[in-house]
Amino acid sequence: MNDVAFSSVPSPVDLPVRAGRLLHAVRQDQPLIQCLTNSVVTNYTANVLLAAGAAPAMTDIGGEAGPFARIASGLLINLGTPTPEQRLAMREAVVGRRAVGGRWVLDPVAVGALPVRTALAADLLEFAPTVIRGNASEVRALAGQSGGGRGVDSTDTTDDAVPAAIELVTRTGGAVAVSGAVDEILGVPPGGAGADGGAPEHYRNHHDAALLTKVTGGGCALGAVIAAFLAVGQEDSPAVCAALATGYYTLAARQATEISTGPGSFAVALLDRLAAIGPDEFAADTGITRETALSPSAR
Repeated sequence: MNDVAFSSVPSPVDLPVRAGRLLHAVRQDQPLIQCLTNSVVTNYTANVLLAAGAAPAMTDIGGEAGPFARIASGLLINLGTPTPEQRLAMREAVVGRRAVGGRWVLDPVAVGALPVRTALAADLLEFAPTVIRGNASEVRALAGQSGGGRGVDSTDTTDDAVPAAIELVTRTGGAVAVSGAVDEILGVPPGGAGADGGAPEHYRNHHDAALLTKVTGGGCALGAVIAAFLAVGQEDSPAVCAALATGYYTLAARQATEISTGPGSFAVALLDRLAAIGPDEFAADTGITRETALSPSAR
């Protein structure tokens, strides 16, 4: 991987306009998203993609994952339950994806304290994921700044992880979406990296989606939605796609919380709200703000 220099003044993005267009494109194009994800969340992740308007494909065995990654619209690699065959398939998939210049998402679940997935994440990082999505402890561990959280739970705040996110953005040339009570998304500006050593793009999501932590797969499924937005947002930066995918997903989660009585009804309501939210409604309430750019020296 090459270190990236950022342009100091990223081009302004009309977030509401882009939000409506991206969601409309997902519904219209129905991007085919290949998911190599963990066995605990496979069904829910597939249903989330269907509700959003995309098409899931859980093609995760050796000999098939690589060829499929070349033709899929998007790719999610989630390290939740990395069996030996799935680890082989993940490496095949990123090689195939890179061969066609395709965008992809890495979710480094529980990296840090657990050796097998931590080594695998380090290997996959060399293939420069377009977006890394994880909680604060996972992002810090992936950057080598901590030993990880408590299993899949973060012991750090998203603010703690911003320096690590900037480091990973610099290394990959993509974006990092740090999930938490307030989501932080950082990445290469629209138009790519410049040569003047300026600051990365920085967005923040303000939708309150606390019940997502009470449903298995709540965070993992977001990685698949980001992959869908990346697939249809080729003219947008990885950070814009990741930020708006996060805004859409957590808007649905906020609305689902308002009509739910607990985690069980919430899980169903989330699927319903993902399907019901239209481009205009999302454009009117993205939850995303553009933040003052942070210097790479912040790390």
